[in-house]
Amino acid sequence: MKNNATTFGAAFGLLAVILGAMGAHALKSELSIDQLESFQTGVRYQIYHAIMLFIIANRNNANSKLLNTVSTLFIIGIILFSFSIYLLSTRSITGIEGLSILGPITPIGGLFLISGWIMLLFGAIRKKI
Repeated sequence: MKNNATTFGAAFGLLAVILGAMGAHALKSELSIDQLESFQTGVRYQIYHAIMLFIIANRNNANSKLLNTVSTLFIIGIILFSFSIYLLSTRSITGIEGLSILGPITPIGGLFLISGWIMLLFGAIRKKI
């Protein structure tokens, strides 16, 4: 999972920078302030967790099973949370129909991210990481 965490961390980091720049420049005139703020929230959470994937991947002498689970939770969380926000906040310009179904997906993604942090916390308390 170390390679996967590094690969996903790099891909998500790259994409967060690209999407952040796109939001700051190309989408600024196309989206409302609320839509743009939502979009940037997705970018922020994505970059934070991309960095964490790198940190997790480079932990030596740590419980690899625990860190693999945390990495998986973060990867799923990023996809569900950030990507649903991107799609929901840009639907006025993409014209994609039926995106309202993604509304409940965003908090589910958030729960995956929170679960990863909870596992890290308990791992730290138990001195397993």
